Amino acid sequence: MSTSDINDIEEGLEFRPKFDAAGLVTCVATDAGTLEVLMVAHMNDEALRRTIATGEAWYFSRSRNALWRKGETSGQVQHVVEMRMDCDQDAVWIRVEQTGAACHTGRRSCFYRKVDSGAGGAQLSFVDADRLFDPKAVYRKPS
Repeated sequence: MSTSDINDIEEGLEFRPKFDAAGLVTCVATDAGTLEVLMVAHMNDEALRRTIATGEAWYFSRSRNALWRKGETSGQVQHVVEMRMDCDQDAVWIRVEQTGAACHTGRRSCFYRKVDSGAGGAQLSFVDADRLFDPKAVYRKPS
């Protein structure tokens, strides 16, 4: 990539998302009011376009290999207040108004465990880990 191309991406106003080899960009979702990090997910081109068009967060699930709208099953919708691209346009930050919980475990944020160092190495401890809903009741498998 030429210096001119890099400058256009980093300093220009043309929307040119840079997808990885799998066709994805990383997306960080934060609470619009508190800026608390709620979740990190991925978007493909279609998810990015739908998010921009609808004002609701759409993602691409790598494990299911499928497009999904946040809240389509759980009702825990994310309304996008603002979307930003990073300097080289390979990551997206969305500020959202979160309905209920962001995490599929029923918690407000996916970041509910703190990393502590100990004699035996790194360990996790729970922080802000209260569940807002029961995932077993929300994510039922079809009969």
